[in-house]
Amino acid sequence: MLFRSRKYLWIAAAAVCTAVGARAQMARFDQVFSHLESVHSFSGVAISPDARWVAWVESAPGKQGAGIYLFDRKNANQRPRRITTGDGQDEVREGGIAWSPDSRHFAFLSDADYEGQPQIYIAAAAGGVPRKLTNLDGYVIDLRWSPDGKRIAFLYTENGGGGGPLAAAPTQLGVVGSKIRNQRIAIVKAGGGSIRQVTPVNLNIYQYDWSPDGTQFAAIAAPGPADNNWWIANLYIVDGRSGAMRLLYHPPMERQIALPRWSPDGTSVAFIGGIMSDEAFSGGDIFEIPASGGKLRDLTKDLKATPTGFSWRGKQMLLTEYVDGESAIAQLNPATGAMRRLWKGAEDLRHGGRFANCSFAQDGRTAALVQSSWRHAPEVWAGPIGHWRQITHANDSQHPQWGKPESIFWNNGGFRVQGWLLYPRHFDPAKRYPMVVSIHGGPANCHLPQWPSTHFDMSVMSALGYFVFFPNFRGGYGEGEAFTRANIKDFGGGDLQDILSGVDAVLKRVPVDTNRIGIAGWSYGGYMTMWAVTQTHRFGAAVAGAGISDWRSYYGENLIDKWMLPYFGASVYDDPAVYAKSSPIRFVKNVKTPTLMVVGQYDAECPAPQSFEFWHALKTLGVPTELVVYPNEGHSFQRLSDLRDDVRRTVEWFNSFLAPTEAAK
Repeated sequence: MLFRSRKYLWIAAAAVCTAVGARAQMARFDQVFSHLESVHSFSGVAISPDARWVAWVESAPGKQGAGIYLFDRKNANQRPRRITTGDGQDEVREGGIAWSPDSRHFAFLSDADYEGQPQIYIAAAAGGVPRKLTNLDGYVIDLRWSPDGKRIAFLYTENGGGGGPLAAAPTQLGVVGSKIRNQRIAIVKAGGGSIRQVTPVNLNIYQYDWSPDGTQFAAIAAPGPADNNWWIANLYIVDGRSGAMRLLYHPPMERQIALPRWSPDGTSVAFIGGIMSDEAFSGGDIFEIPASGGKLRDLTKDLKATPTGFSWRGKQMLLTEYVDGESAIAQLNPATGAMRRLWKGAEDLRHGGRFANCSFAQDGRTAALVQSSWRHAPEVWAGPIGHWRQITHANDSQHPQWGKPESIFWNNGGFRVQGWLLYPRHFDPAKRYPMVVSIHGGPANCHLPQWPSTHFDMSVMSALGYFVFFPNFRGGYGEGEAFTRANIKDFGGGDLQDILSGVDAVLKRVPVDTNRIGIAGWSYGGYMTMWAVTQTHRFGAAVAGAGISDWRSYYGENLIDKWMLPYFGASVYDDPAVYAKSSPIRFVKNVKTPTLMVVGQYDAECPAPQSFEFWHALKTLGVPTELVVYPNEGHSFQRLSDLRDDVRRTVEWFNSFLAPTEAAK
């Protein structure tokens, strides 16, 4: 009897310790997440052609608005100056900065006067009140000055548009697909006046560039709907007066194209081409084609890196690239193919495209950028490439709440694979730790070092006593186009083996408890999480964010099905077997891993029914599971309360099954 009493006392004491540890863990989580919420964010950085001025967009913590700031590099002791059309209130949204060729003015977008409707304004770098150019009604992006500085072109969707596939998709009612509003090239004179829409109404323009003489455009275009058809877009030459469009290049199905750029002499157009799963995250080889038509040249063939953006600077190109899990800036000679790397670092830099954070001056030697890594919170820097000077200091008080990062390499299936390992905070080599394997989305993407975000970033687990492993598996960027193409018709095959062999490589170097390894991911990472738990029992817990359980039903549910054709080779109606072989639901009876699923109610990219299907199966089979659907959210959550709740639930789920032996200090 005495023995039994002692036993029950021990169990009760253990339960109390567990409860206390759990409370300490969640208190620590709240502290870390609040830390992430308090960071100023920077975007849209743009250096003037003459390298004197740096402009950027800055958002304060907890504010809905975004303001433009300007810094004069010739007067480095002065503080950055706010440029706004409003009264300085935080709810005004401004951005889309574009410098004039003479560096004296820049154009930008502001919704200060129109309650959410952006208009185009021009500001003088030297000072003064910005001047409004337009009275638009619709979606407007991508401002570009004509080479002579007399006109501004932009992409305009009259009476609609915006959002994109990451946003919450509106409920489709009535005759579905009957309202297609295409994005067109429009022009307004820099001195003001009415706008002129150039391109035809039946084509959606995704990206474009002025010809050096200002008479033509190079444009990537396809018929609408815009969100779906980028994957089948062609390259055109557009007559600036008549709007007539001449087909210049029709890519094969397995190659998407992005960032068209005229050569300075007007004889050719260059662009990035490769298999890409997302319009906003371009990567591939750099190609060049004569503007009159002719033979296509791959300027970076067999490069063991992934160019992500570029600009002509005279007869040379400056480009950003992903390589070995890091970013680099290089100079490329298109005539010879010779490339010289100017800088490489453990952060995420991208020149060109929707999420660009690096801008080059006309001299080809000076850049402005947003620098961010696991060790340093984001700030704006500028100067000679690789020798930048810090301009902003909004996040100087921010300090890492997580452990040290380490880049590791391993070999699998004929590929060299790279990944990042984030150590637990207060790491003690004498202890054994749990680990979370974080799978990036895409799949044509990669995880690079950057200050953690509030959107499903597993870096927070490091602050709570976990190792966090970020494998950059095949199908992603950073090791060349052959590596990116290696998962075609093989989702869940070689890429999962890359991940599992990466886990083995981690186990050989750090003290991870093999019984306490979890897996998590969002989008394609959510799919890979669902797939992994049907293929292996190595993981003690899983969290699938916006996952995909059945590629066959998914094909007819999502609003961007064209992205699947390059990867599967045919539609699901023409080759259902290739979709079935990679579908987690087909193997769901193998699952033993406790799995949490989270998804937005109106997710157009990875619709909620996919998560419902997998959750229903696990519940029926008696596997511990939970499904959380966030009201009115899309693929990318917008409300901070939902972002916090999502990550908090993830932490609680992993703590329930993989908890560290003691709470992180």
